[in-house]
Amino acid sequence: MEKLRIAVFASGRGSNFGAILKNIKKGELDASIVAFISNKKNAGAFDIARANNIPAYFVSTKEFPEQEQFDLRILEILETHNANFIVLAGYLKMIGKNVVRKFKNRILNIHPALLPSFGGKGMFGHHVHEAVLNYGCKVSGVTVHLVDESYDTGPPVIQRCVPVRNDDTPETLAARVLKIEHQVFTEALKYFAEGRVQVFGRRVKILPK
Repeated sequence: MEKLRIAVFASGRGSNFGAILKNIKKGELDASIVAFISNKKNAGAFDIARANNIPAYFVSTKEFPEQEQFDLRILEILETHNANFIVLAGYLKMIGKNVVRKFKNRILNIHPALLPSFGGKGMFGHHVHEAVLNYGCKVSGVTVHLVDESYDTGPPVIQRCVPVRNDDTPETLAARVLKIEHQVFTEALKYFAEGRVQVFGRRVKILPK
């Protein structure tokens, strides 16, 4: 299995980006992060990239208004750094179909709920946790899934439950879910780094070591 050379995409503070990087440095994941890309100029995740000497790029829809142009710029950056895997760590723009097809079964996203529930366009961050609480769910969770050409519809690689407490607010639930996100994203990446993932249509099979 070729060593993972990861490009991280993020639109916000990048806490999952930081957690993955920390686990790489601790030797828990045999991979390297070779580039960072954001669609938000002031994303906090740029600070993580700069602090760790990771090449960082702002790719703007104003500069590349057509999806095909945008995709070409993304692919150009990925090729420059010889990236062979993409991690979406809170990236709030849909990945273009040209990128999805080029990196088929090599793009992972993390979602703060148990998909297919509470997924789709507009369902991110506090919107998800508010929806979970408003519905009256007793359990929420985390899904790490492969990315296809629609929002949150790719097959799950890992799902992990998180209990919902009677006194939860969107903020307290988000904090508890985030702790699990930081664990399972690296866990899922390890499966790929170890060559243990097989994809059969909608099913993802994890092979034993």
